[in-house]
Amino acid sequence: MTAPVTAGSARGTAPGVSGFSPETPGVPREDLLRALETVRDPELDEPITSLGFVAACTVSSDGDAEVRLRLPTYFCAPNFAYLMVADAYDAVSALPGVRRAEVVLEDHFASDVINGGVAAQAGFAQSFDGEAVGELHQLRADFLRKAVMAGTDQVCRPLLAAGQEPAALLAMTLGEVPPSRALERLRQRRADLGLPAGDDAALVIDPVTGGPVRPDALPLHLRKAKITRVSIEANAGICRGMLGHRYNHTQGQGETVLIEDSGLPADS
Repeated sequence: MTAPVTAGSARGTAPGVSGFSPETPGVPREDLLRALETVRDPELDEPITSLGFVAACTVSSDGDAEVRLRLPTYFCAPNFAYLMVADAYDAVSALPGVRRAEVVLEDHFASDVINGGVAAQAGFAQSFDGEAVGELHQLRADFLRKAVMAGTDQVCRPLLAAGQEPAALLAMTLGEVPPSRALERLRQRRADLGLPAGDDAALVIDPVTGGPVRPDALPLHLRKAKITRVSIEANAGICRGMLGHRYNHTQGQGETVLIEDSGLPADS
């Protein structure tokens, strides 16, 4: 976070009620939603918009932006929640025309601590003093590595289904893979980790070191990639179901449905 943020108690929008202000000359609603689309649930690796986590987003004619977030349960992990609130603030406050940004997490057992910590730019460890052992950089990196593994499966499965031999995947580069949304997503996640993501980068790599995968380790690597992808998608489905039940299936701002057979939300 790079500038002051005001976080207050949850007022003005009832739980589960989505809302937004009319477009203003300074900051169109579409720009606000596009900024929030860049914020992902760290565990599910999906935008908070497509997951339905954005209950409301408004912006005044003076450039005062307010975002209200909701989560599937009252007890969602506070470290994940903190990352999403802080990232949402960073994304919104960076928009040209936004003078002040306020991001409020509602209906969560740690809402006051999280909202106060983001407001004070205190960081996770100071916000949860006596409970947290450090900041969340390593947690973010660990989930990005899982996203790289899941993305590897999403890209490699169609290749294998088309008759490509598993061993041939080791010789392929990203530039040799047919363009797809899954491929672009994999590139982005690898770039976020500082891993090779250019056309000449190997398709299959170790997500920790960025180095090549040995031929004898490839079968296990592909199995782990599949298991990781299935686990993330299953957790995302569970969270969508719990959120829908909690908020009576009230649609969030920017919420989308999954594209059939892709495993990807329409805006990821």
